[in-house]
Amino acid sequence: MPRTFTSVFGEPEDFQAALSEEGVVRFLVTGHGQFRARLTQIVLHRLRLSAGEEELSRIAFISVPAGMVLVTLPIGERSSPVWGGIETRAGAMITLGPRERVHARTGGPCGWGAIQVPDQDLVGYGRALRGAEFVVPPATRWRPRSAAGRHLRHLHQAAIRMAEARPAALIDIEAAHGLEQQLIHALVECLSAGSPDEETPSARRHRGILARFEDLLQAEPFPRTAEIGTALGVSARTLRICCEEQLGMGPAEYVRRRRMQLVHRALRNGNPDAASISAVARRYGFRGIGRFAANYRALFGELPSATLRRGLHPGMAHLELRRPRGPV
Repeated sequence: MPRTFTSVFGEPEDFQAALSEEGVVRFLVTGHGQFRARLTQIVLHRLRLSAGEEELSRIAFISVPAGMVLVTLPIGERSSPVWGGIETRAGAMITLGPRERVHARTGGPCGWGAIQVPDQDLVGYGRALRGAEFVVPPATRWRPRSAAGRHLRHLHQAAIRMAEARPAALIDIEAAHGLEQQLIHALVECLSAGSPDEETPSARRHRGILARFEDLLQAEPFPRTAEIGTALGVSARTLRICCEEQLGMGPAEYVRRRRMQLVHRALRNGNPDAASISAVARRYGFRGIGRFAANYRALFGELPSATLRRGLHPGMAHLELRRPRGPV
């Protein structure tokens, strides 16, 4: 049964959870201020469509689900994320194959669209429509012909608008099936006649290093900076180049921001053990409580005590999230 969802988010953890089935493993806000995002998702028989608008810069770590191809395309007037160091230029789109792992970062307010399609379906349709072998490279930026690209973006945008304005219209099985057929046909046309910029061996190696960096941080959240390169089997210079290229910051800064996010999550969860903010800060490696509180406020737009109060009194947070703040 087709399903549609449209949600507004005031916490990055909730936004990440909503995108978890689409492969978002971790989500780190790097901009300062109050997080706000809007997300529309459409789940059809074969395809998943989504469109997001975000206000703050961030870094997302994505692992494309097994058996799926992820297609990303710019929407609206806002800038698009940089995927594994690859910019999504106007009129272009990016494909990532099954199980590909990549960081997607933004430098401010952004808008993006995505389509997930089973790899076997895409290959099968491609062979049927082209009458020839059809292969989608693992990580590639495509520049489809103008008419084909416009048609795909139009179908995606029309589906998103319908999901937001008249979601019941997409619950009709025949309408959803017809939309899927049109989208897959348009996607195959874009990939068949498009001009591909395939990922270079160097870029692929750098992306793999950063994926293993994420694995390391998952196993050991507080590694010493000098030990990270050794654990990954790369030089400090190579690690720094990879991080600057794909994360927009050095490895030490990325680890520090991840630790700050862990503090925010602990306080927001409202665990009674988090009643001592200084104890939580120390647990995640922060010593000077005054400097920590100032950095925390600059990053999240509120003092740690405000986050803790909202965590301990979720009813108050519920009301606060619904206070009018203007459009996302």
